[in-house]
Amino acid sequence: MDLTSATRINGSIPASCDPQGRSADAPQGSGDSSTGPPRRDSSPSMSARDFFGRLYGPIQDPLSAVEDRILLELQSPYESVGELLRHGTQLGGKRLRPALVLLVGSSLGTVSDDHVVLGTVIEMVHTATLIHDDVLDEAATRRHVATVNAKWSNHTSILLGDYLFAQSYRLAATLSSTTACRWIGEAARLVCEGEMRQVLGRDSLDLDQDTYFDMIRGKTAELCRVACELGAHHSGANDDQIAAFGRYGNAIGIAFQIADDYLDLWGDDETVGKTLGTDIEQGKVTLPMIRLLATASDQDRQRIESILRGPAADRVAAIRPFLANSDAREYTEATAQQFRSEAIRELGFLEKSPAKASLMAIADFSVDRRF
Repeated sequence: MDLTSATRINGSIPASCDPQGRSADAPQGSGDSSTGPPRRDSSPSMSARDFFGRLYGPIQDPLSAVEDRILLELQSPYESVGELLRHGTQLGGKRLRPALVLLVGSSLGTVSDDHVVLGTVIEMVHTATLIHDDVLDEAATRRHVATVNAKWSNHTSILLGDYLFAQSYRLAATLSSTTACRWIGEAARLVCEGEMRQVLGRDSLDLDQDTYFDMIRGKTAELCRVACELGAHHSGANDDQIAAFGRYGNAIGIAFQIADDYLDLWGDDETVGKTLGTDIEQGKVTLPMIRLLATASDQDRQRIESILRGPAADRVAAIRPFLANSDAREYTEATAQQFRSEAIRELGFLEKSPAKASLMAIADFSVDRRF
């Protein structure tokens, strides 16, 4: 892999661009630049609200309907439960997965009420996994908001996650076909399986890259994949189109996870909006560490392994000099960029449209994270 092609995940120059700084494979002439999807060279001063407002412009109305439906579904006659449910709705953040459902449908020409229901279901499942993740990670904040485990307790977090899973399957069952229930159920199973594999594999320093990718396909990419496939299926796409959208969703999901691995080591809490520096402390072997261990000398590897098996609170500071002297940072960036490119290639069959432009911009955003 050519490491010089890496995109700086924390927001610098794209890997390949024309003289004006535009991504070489980004859609050109897709509309007024003041209202179209933000390009990767958008001003760093652009607020998150403006950025996502432009990114999701083609689906503004149905995405607003998803927000309304989430609020409708997460109500309780008991005020203590209602407060907890309202807090949970703040944790999902970017609404990426429902946006994928809607943008894929829009790119094929049709967005229906079923897409709104599916977007709501997917977001509730995703939020449930985040709430459970925060318990596993002992995280204190997410999207600059206190996590449920920090504000209430681990017990409350587990129950809320279970509530969201149950409510999402109940809502999916209201659709005329059982396809959504089956696909989402299988996706949720794979997400949980990926999480279990990661938990059971903590402090396992012989984890290789292929196994890592296999785990994150389930843990992170699966919900992106099924969101895209369901969006296509409910717009009448054929099998080949559904499969292409599934590969797109899988690729951006993996790119997002690699970017998260990167940001946990080289990001900052204010930009990312959640507690950072936890992967190494908790024994998670992520892509930067896999690369570091694979390329270290025998002597350095022994020292690195000793650090990673030592006191959790001392690990991050002790490992940084080894990371600084390796290509782990560049390699992680370049690998994320590779999956971004794969995602964009899968959209080649689509006609130019605002929805396609937004799908391509999401692929860019997966490795160029400012929010």
